[in-house]
Amino acid sequence: MTIKNIHDLFIKCNKISIDTRNIEQNSFFVAIKGERFDANTFAKEALTKGASYVLIDNPQYFIDDRTILVTDSLKTLQELAKFHRQFLKLPIIALTGSNGKTTTKELINVVLSRKYKTKATVGNLNNHIGVPLTLLSFTKDTELGIVEMGANHQKEIEFLCEIAQPDFGYITNFGKAHLEGFGGVEGVIKGKSEMYTYLKSNNKFVFVNLDDEIQNTKTVDFNRITFSQKEVNAKVYINKVTANPFVKIETLGVQINSHLIGLYNSNNINAAITIGSHFKVQPKDIKAAIESYTPENNRSQILIKGTNEIILDAYNANPSSMLVALENFIQLEKTNKCIIIGDMYELGDESIAEHKSIVEFLSKNSKFECHFVGKDFYFNSIKNEFFHFYNTFEDFAQNLSSLKLEHKTLLIKGSRGMALERTLELI
Repeated sequence: MTIKNIHDLFIKCNKISIDTRNIEQNSFFVAIKGERFDANTFAKEALTKGASYVLIDNPQYFIDDRTILVTDSLKTLQELAKFHRQFLKLPIIALTGSNGKTTTKELINVVLSRKYKTKATVGNLNNHIGVPLTLLSFTKDTELGIVEMGANHQKEIEFLCEIAQPDFGYITNFGKAHLEGFGGVEGVIKGKSEMYTYLKSNNKFVFVNLDDEIQNTKTVDFNRITFSQKEVNAKVYINKVTANPFVKIETLGVQINSHLIGLYNSNNINAAITIGSHFKVQPKDIKAAIESYTPENNRSQILIKGTNEIILDAYNANPSSMLVALENFIQLEKTNKCIIIGDMYELGDESIAEHKSIVEFLSKNSKFECHFVGKDFYFNSIKNEFFHFYNTFEDFAQNLSSLKLEHKTLLIKGSRGMALERTLELI
């Protein structure tokens, strides 16, 4: 059966699914082998729950003419997504970067949805499975598609661009993330820049933050739509940015009062403003959209618990995002501040040095309580009247009741594997 034949069946369905737990009537189920399970074994269950077709790559689980047998289900999913993207022919905006991808994607979506019927990556489904699923969620009614792309090694962005074939691209930044997989910071720059290479070779367009030296130099001489807080000749000039703690921006004749904290979020907002402006969304609608957006899912959320004000930024962390979060927190005009930070993962041979750098930064710039959780921070323990180090979260939890965390402003940040949001249950 050809990809076109499979696509003809797919477009008769209401939804793509790879999980029988969210099967709906008239779904198209794709069985993908995982590390711990083989989804081929759920083919019959998917049909029972209402799937119209199931795509499998193990003939042992063939059932009837509702079963589509292929050599490799994952590869077929990717080919089907590429075919569907070409079938729809809608404009697609892709974005990647070390930090801020998901927040920027959400901001772009709320802005563009003021004028268009948009669909965007759900959550952070941004890998070799998530990107195809996102593309296959687009329909004939979708006017603009927004696709987030994540990567932790070379050639991954190149591969995802070949599937999604974006018309526009934006790279949030190049930071110290996934150093182990990319082979250092230069590897990160090279890997993320694969999006620029694709867009340039296909004569497409790129949104560029002129204030980011790497972005600026990497995108010289092709189809640039620019923004800047410094260069008045940029396509979108940002007149003024403040943050205490929420970001406020003046541009395009409006003042935007966001619910995002920290100057590090200003570029995420600026990108959404620029993209909205390019697609002719009116400034008043851009303002309304951004002011309506409230972060969630442990991403720079401000919470009140008891007498404490908490900045919960525990979705993920790397040296770049950790540093800007700490710089912002130190600058906040608050009293009784306290930091709880956890280990940063996937740093490879650079891990100990990067954790040491964060400890040294805080030792020079903070005079308030700091709690470091995780083995790599613990390895870099130093004597400081404000510092406390814990080898594990369990060690930290045992001591938490004696810390008297009351009437404080708290920053909680760490890599996803640290799951520092567990702290909320203990305060």
